[in-house]
Formats: sequence, C-alpha cells, structure tokens
Amino acid sequence: MTKEEIVEHLMKKAGYSSRRQFAEAIGIPPTTLNSMLTRGLGKASIDNVLKVCKGLGITVEELEMMEANGWSEPRRDQNKPHSIKLELPLYGSIAAGALSTVDPVTKDNVEYIALPKHMLGKYSDSKDLFALKVNGESMNKIIPNGSYVVCKPIEIGELKEDDIVIFSHDNEYSMKRFRKDEDNRLLIFSPESTFKKYHDIVVPYDTVNDLKIYAKVIWYAVLLD
Repeated sequence: MTKEEIVEHLMKKAGYSSRRQFAEAIGIPPTTLNSMLTRGLGKASIDNVLKVCKGLGITVEELEMMEANGWSEPRRDQNKPHSIKLELPLYGSIAAGALSTVDPVTKDNVEYIALPKHMLGKYSDSKDLFALKVNGESMNKIIPNGSYVVCKPIEIGELKEDDIVIFSHDNEYSMKRFRKDEDNRLLIFSPESTFKKYHDIVVPYDTVNDLKIYAKVIWYAVLLD
C-alpha cells in the first residue's frame, strides 16, 4: 500500500466517514487533504503531513515503515495498546455544584481533545460523544473539580439508576448521580461530595417539562496531584 492508501485506511478505521470530516478534525482545509491524498504526501508541506499523522495517532516514521513493509498498521510493542484516536469536541465546562449556565461554544471557537479509542471501550465507535470540563466540587468523591468527562447523549427514557448525568433544570445545567423514587413520583439528582453544603435536586414527575437530560457520563479523567 502507498502512504496515501494507508492514510485512507486508518482514517476509516478511526471512524471518520469522509476526508472532509477528518480534515476538519485535524485543522486543515478539506481541499488541502484531497490534494495530499491525490497528488501524494511527498508533495505536501511537512506541517500538514505531521497534522495528518498526529490525527491518526502515528508518527511520520511509522507511516514510512508501514509503506516499506506493505502493511496497514504501525509496528508497535505488542504490550502497548493501539493508539488510533477519537477526536471529541470540548463543549465548555459543566457545573458539578450549584446549577449554572454552560460556557458558550460556537462553531468558530470549539476545541477538540483526542483520546485513544481503546480507552472508551464499547463506546469507541460512537459518533456523538463529546467532552466537558468539570467546574465544582459536588461530585468530588469520584470526579474532582477540573476533571474532564466524556459524555454520550441520552433521552430521559433511557436513564438507568445510578447513571451520572448532564441535565438542565429551568434552563441551567449540572452534573449529578441519577435515581428515581417511584413511590413518590420523583426524579432525584444527587451530589457525591466531601462538602455537606450540596443537596439533592428533586424534580417531581409533574414538572419534568422543566427538565432536560442531555447525556450520561461514560468516562472521566482525574489528575491526582
């Protein structure tokens, strides 16, 4: 396989449905990527080649080795996981304490973070995941302030007991542990904090029109020190 064919192969393996989608994820014009894959990477700028390789989780040297060996995967230590990455939009921050408004994100200022796909388990091929930064201490027993979470959109009917969810009530946003009190017809969103000032947010069944469930947390990263 040529380097261009290998790049196409790895793009599809990483979950990109088109050249345009991959180009936008790595920050180069789609026309530039098309030219690189049509005319050859050897005629492209080294900066753009580096962006392509970084977006695929490989180095330029690995790409050259893959072409020389006629194989479509980089040679790695067998004890190391594959590094193909998933680019996730970072949609501002979410309050884990009192309800607050999410930081505004527009098409022009959205950032992306890259995670190795194997770290997302059964969600590694999901197309709708997004990331948030946690702002607050009400979930600090498991997800401290400043942590990053990866979320999957979900409808209210899909919620399961003990899901950690991103939700809004009266158009303001928060992150809490979900549970349901069927006997009293209540939806309860509970903090898990070392601070006693945080309390449950209780939503009666007959006021769920003011409630919107956006996503559940499927992964989070914690900086220990």
